[in-house]
Amino acid sequence: MDLPEGITWLKERTELTILKEEILTAIAKQLVPRFVPAGQILVAAEQYPDGIYILRSGEIALTATRSQLEPYLVGAVFYLKEILLDQPIQQEIEALTACEFAFLDRQQTQAIIAQYPEINQVFSQVLADTVEELAAQLSYEQERQVILRPYLVPKVRRGIIGKSRYAQRLRSQINDASATREPVLIFGEPGLEKDNIAALIHFGSANRREALIKINCATLQGSGAELFGRSAGKIGLIDAIGKGTMVFNNIQEAPTELLPAIAHLLATQAYEIVDRLDAAPALVKHCQARLIFISEKHEPQIDALIKLQIKVPPLRVRKADIEDQVNYYANLVCRSKGIRQTRITPEALRKLQSYDFPNNLRELENLVERAIVQIQSSAPITEEVLWNSQGKKQLFRLNLLNAYPLLRQFLRSPWYPDRLNYGMTAGLFAGVVGVLFLAPQTRSQNFALNFFWAWWWPLILLTFPVLGRLWCSVCPFMIYGEITQKIAQTVFGRTLKKWPRQSAEKYGGWFLFGLFALILLWEELWDLPNTAYLSACLLLLITAGAMIFSAIFERRFWCRYLCPIGGMNGLFAKLSMIELRAQQGTCSAECTTYQCYKGGPQKGEGQETLGCPLYSHPAQLEDNRDCVLCMTCLKACPHRSVELNLRPPGIELWTTHVARSYEVALLFLLLNVVYLHHLPDIEAWLGLDFGLDRFASHFFYSLLILVLPALVPLLGHRLCAAIATYSQTFKPKSFVEMAYGYLPLVLAANLAHYLLMGLGEAGKILPVGLATFGLSGEGMSIWVAHPAVIAFLQGVTLLAGILISMILTQKIARQPFKILFPQHLIIILLGMSFWRIIIA
Repeated sequence: MDLPEGITWLKERTELTILKEEILTAIAKQLVPRFVPAGQILVAAEQYPDGIYILRSGEIALTATRSQLEPYLVGAVFYLKEILLDQPIQQEIEALTACEFAFLDRQQTQAIIAQYPEINQVFSQVLADTVEELAAQLSYEQERQVILRPYLVPKVRRGIIGKSRYAQRLRSQINDASATREPVLIFGEPGLEKDNIAALIHFGSANRREALIKINCATLQGSGAELFGRSAGKIGLIDAIGKGTMVFNNIQEAPTELLPAIAHLLATQAYEIVDRLDAAPALVKHCQARLIFISEKHEPQIDALIKLQIKVPPLRVRKADIEDQVNYYANLVCRSKGIRQTRITPEALRKLQSYDFPNNLRELENLVERAIVQIQSSAPITEEVLWNSQGKKQLFRLNLLNAYPLLRQFLRSPWYPDRLNYGMTAGLFAGVVGVLFLAPQTRSQNFALNFFWAWWWPLILLTFPVLGRLWCSVCPFMIYGEITQKIAQTVFGRTLKKWPRQSAEKYGGWFLFGLFALILLWEELWDLPNTAYLSACLLLLITAGAMIFSAIFERRFWCRYLCPIGGMNGLFAKLSMIELRAQQGTCSAECTTYQCYKGGPQKGEGQETLGCPLYSHPAQLEDNRDCVLCMTCLKACPHRSVELNLRPPGIELWTTHVARSYEVALLFLLLNVVYLHHLPDIEAWLGLDFGLDRFASHFFYSLLILVLPALVPLLGHRLCAAIATYSQTFKPKSFVEMAYGYLPLVLAANLAHYLLMGLGEAGKILPVGLATFGLSGEGMSIWVAHPAVIAFLQGVTLLAGILISMILTQKIARQPFKILFPQHLIIILLGMSFWRIIIA
C-alpha cells in the first residue's frame, strides 16, 4: 500500500492510533509485507522478537489457548511491548492459516523509539492503565472466590453405576443435558444422589472449567439477597458464578416468597438487585449461569418453566443394579480400610433385592459399610450381617423353605403333586364315585358318602386357616381336567385357546356364585348329604365343568374363574397363615425368562415346567386367592426367589387386599347357607310352620333364607356410615371393603355346622365301610365325641369366629370402636343366632 493509505490504515485499524501522525508516518515508511504459512510459529518462546508484526489478513492464535480460540482481529500488533521493555516473548503465536503481516524489524523499531521518546511515555501510560484494570479484575476475582467458596462443588463423586435399562436411560439423559445450556430439573426420592447427577451434567458440558456451586434452598433468605446481591453491597451468587452452573438443591424447601423471583429468573434469564423499598427502581441484570434444580416433590411454579426434566428412578425399580452398587461400595470401603475386597453371597444379594430401600443409594452404601465393619475382614458378606434390610412385605414372615430344607426338597420332587395326583387321587376319586352310585345310599351304610360329608367338609374347612387353598393342588376335578387337556392336544391335535381374561374377570366370579347357589339349593331340596348317587352327580357335575373348559382353554381356566369350590377355597384362603410369594427384587433383577409364569426348559436349579396353571406370577401376588400351592413356580425358579411364608393369619385383608363385589356376594352366600342347613331348626325356633314337606314351600323358604340374612350386615354398615358422617372425622369405607370383616365368622359358622358330622359320624368309618359291602360291622371300633364335647367345640369355634371378626373389622377400617359399633353388634347377633340354631 502507498504511504497515505498506510498511515490511514494504522490510524483506523491498529492500536497505534494513540500515537501522533508524525510518528505513524515514520512507522508507515518502514513497514514491509511479510507472509507466514499456516502452522508456522512467529517467534519461538524465550526468544527476543525480530520486529513488530501487524496482522493484515489470516487467523492466528496463542498456542496455549488454541482449543478455546477467539481469533485476533486484523490490525492486532504483536511484540511492541517486548521491544519497548527489551524482553523475550513468553507465549508463542501460531498462524492458523496463511497470514499476511505488516512487518517492522527490531532495529528500525528501536531507531524510531529513540527518535521519538514520547512513544515510551504513551505506552507506559497504557501499561499503567492495563495494570490498574488487572488489579481491579484481581480484586473482583478474589471477592468472587470468597463468595463462591462455601458453595463450590470441586468434582463428581461417582458415575451412574449399573447395567439396567434405568441406568442406561439415566446416562443418556445426563449426556443430553450436558450438550445444552438449558435449565434442568432433577427430581426423585431422597437418597438418590441427585446432586451428583447435577455435577455429572456440569462436568460433562463444554463449560466444565467454569465453577459449579450447590445452594441449599432451605437456608436462602426470603429476599434472595444471597442470589441476586444488594445494591451498593456484596455481589450475589448469580453475578459471582458468571458462566458457571448453579444447583438449587431441594427447591421445594425454598421460601415461598422467593419462588416468584426464581420463576422470573427462569422465564427471562434476568433478575433484579435487592434494594430498599424506598430506593430508586432496582437494577436489572442478565444471568449467564446454567441453572439446575433438584427437587423431591413437584413445585408447580418452577416445574412448568423447565422443559428438560430428569426423573431419577428409585433403587427399588433398579434391583438389577444392586450387585454392581454393592461391589462398588465394598471396593471403596475395603480400599479405605486397607483390606482385600470382599464379595457378597447370592443369599445376601437376594435379601437385599427383596428390600425396597426407602432411602435408596444412601441407605445401601451405609448398609454395605456397616456389614464390612461387622465382619472386620475380607470374608464374604452374608445375609446374617445385613440385619437391617427387611421390607414391610417381609415383616412377621418366616420362610419355611429356608427353615426346613427337607420341605423344599419334597415340594420340588416329582411326588408333589404329580405322583400323588395321577398315581393315587385320580384312581381313588373314580372308586369313590363308583361306590356312591353302586353301594347303599345312606351315610350309615356308604363309606364314600360318609367320607365326603363327615370327613372332607370338616377337614377342608379346618385347613383354610393353616394351609389356604392347598386342596386345589390335589383336587380330583382338575386332575381329570388336565387329563382331558392332554388327550385333546395329543390325540385330537387341538390347539387350546387363550384365556378371555377381561370377560372372565368381569363375569367369572358371578358365574361361580350362581353355580354355587344352585348347588346349595340342590343339596337342601334333594337331601344330598344322605343320598349317595346325588352326591356322586354333584361331584361329576363339577368334574364335567373342569373337563369341558380344560378341553377349550389352556391351563386351569376353570379353577381360576369358574369353579364354585375353588371360589370358596380362594375366599377362605385369605385367612391362611401360609402364603406363597416371591422376592420381587430378585425377580426383577435376575429373571429374564419368567419361567415360573410362562414355563420353559430347565435352567440352573430350575426344573422344566409348563408354567403356573393359574397364570399367576408369585412376585405379583397380593393375596392367596389365585394361588393353589401347586409349587410349579418353586420348581421352575432358578434363582431361589419363591418363598413359602408363615405369616400372621389374614394379614393381606388389611394390607394389600383388593375388595371384589362378587367375592362379597359369595361370602354372604356362605353365611346364609348355614341358616339354610338349619331351616327346620329355624322353623322350630320361631314356632312357625314353613311346610317344608312340600317342595314348593321348601324351595320358597330356601331361596328366601339365601337372601335375607345378608341384609342385616348391610343395615349395620349403613349405621356405621351414618355415625362416621355425623362425626365428620372419618370417611366411611365402602360396604364391599368392610364386608370382609365377617369372613372369620362365616368360616367358623360353617365349621361349627360340619363339626357335628365330623365328630359324630367320621369315627364310624370302619363299620360303615363294612356295611358298604354288605358285611356286619357290629363290634368294630368307633371314635365319636360325646354330644357335650361337640357342643363345647362348636361354641368355642363360634366364639373365636366372633372375636376374630371384630378384630379384623377394626384392622380393615382403622377407625374408632364407637364408629364401628353397629357392625360389631351385628357380628355378635349373627354369632348368637348361629349358637341358637347349631348348638341350642
